[in-house]
Amino acid sequence: MGERIHATYWLETGGNPAQAAEVIAGEQSSGTFVALATETPELKARAGARVERLEVIDTASAPSLPSPKVSTRYTRCTLELSWPIENLGPCLPTLMATIAGNLYELRAVTGLRMLDLQLPPSFAAAYPGPAFGVEGTRRLAGVAHGPLIGTIIKPSVGLSAQETAQQVRELVAGGIDFIKDDELQSDGPNCPFDERVRAVMRVVNEAADRSGKKVMVAFNLTGDLDKMRRRHDLVLAEGGTCVMACLNSVGVLGLHELRRHSQLPIHAHRAGWGYLSRSPALGFDFAPLQKIWRLAGADHLHVNGLRNKFSEPDESVIAAARAVLAPVMPEAAMPAMPVFSSGQTGLQAHDTYAALGCADLIHTAGGGIFGHPKGVPAGVEALRASWHAAMEGVPLARHAERVPALAEALRFWR
Repeated sequence: MGERIHATYWLETGGNPAQAAEVIAGEQSSGTFVALATETPELKARAGARVERLEVIDTASAPSLPSPKVSTRYTRCTLELSWPIENLGPCLPTLMATIAGNLYELRAVTGLRMLDLQLPPSFAAAYPGPAFGVEGTRRLAGVAHGPLIGTIIKPSVGLSAQETAQQVRELVAGGIDFIKDDELQSDGPNCPFDERVRAVMRVVNEAADRSGKKVMVAFNLTGDLDKMRRRHDLVLAEGGTCVMACLNSVGVLGLHELRRHSQLPIHAHRAGWGYLSRSPALGFDFAPLQKIWRLAGADHLHVNGLRNKFSEPDESVIAAARAVLAPVMPEAAMPAMPVFSSGQTGLQAHDTYAALGCADLIHTAGGGIFGHPKGVPAGVEALRASWHAAMEGVPLARHAERVPALAEALRFWR
């Protein structure tokens, strides 16, 4: 038997679940809405999607998604489908059309969410995955142990290139490891990409000449392919060590093409994740989709943060981070680095470390650093000290007795 792709879904239907499963399998492979003479039993056996598993979970009296009410009983199931690799070959864009295409729109479906994805080894052979991952990121950032302590340029937009460079100067002086553009800042006329890169890297390079450590800055180069390549080349030429792309803006193909060109780690921001995931009855869990982003070349992946400012619960955040650190498939680990962000301070360090069980991560705090009453360097020191306490198993308040910057931070962190 040849290789097969397996995808698992939460399915809700107002009709017969077995019939709905077969409709989905047909729609996403060799079938259509009427029987065709050309879909012979031999062709269907060779190219048709297969229902591998269908398990009823429970029922409801109303559909989860806006749907014509056709029943008083809506059955919820776990559905596993598989496809032969011969239908598409190891091609990520076609994979997306296969596992996440028209099935979400079918009339028989009143709720559908992808839970898991298992890919055959041919995908690992076709896609190199992250070029740097955890090990390469640590090497370039000069951080052998513990998390990379990071931040986001704030305000998100509105600063000029020179004002951005001044913020970077303060952060570098404070000992930061990692700085990123906000996802909203790419190449606006008030802060042009080229001007921002040159101004920021002048500060970073001068500091590296003095200290021997180069702060990693993820410049947001999101744009069309030609612009992303050119922007990458500028960052590389100026001595930069990271670029950033917004995943849902550039798409799988854009990320893959950037990976083919890039000589730098790719910091992948998942801006827009909520519209793919927020409804429990629609979209994706993070675990299956992040495999596709990693195959396409993401070195760092955002996973939100504990007690974040958004709607995602803590257990979902940790599950996402664990997924990013787990192998993509048994044949290919393709390690990437989870990025914790959104309303973060040192107050989350102990719980994050305890839940994840390691510190192979980037922890970014915007207001948690910039809002420190004693200034940006003190904010960096306080966040780093909170992680020292977490990794040493020392309560935060006790550690603050030895670190004045942390003690001061505990009075404004919320």
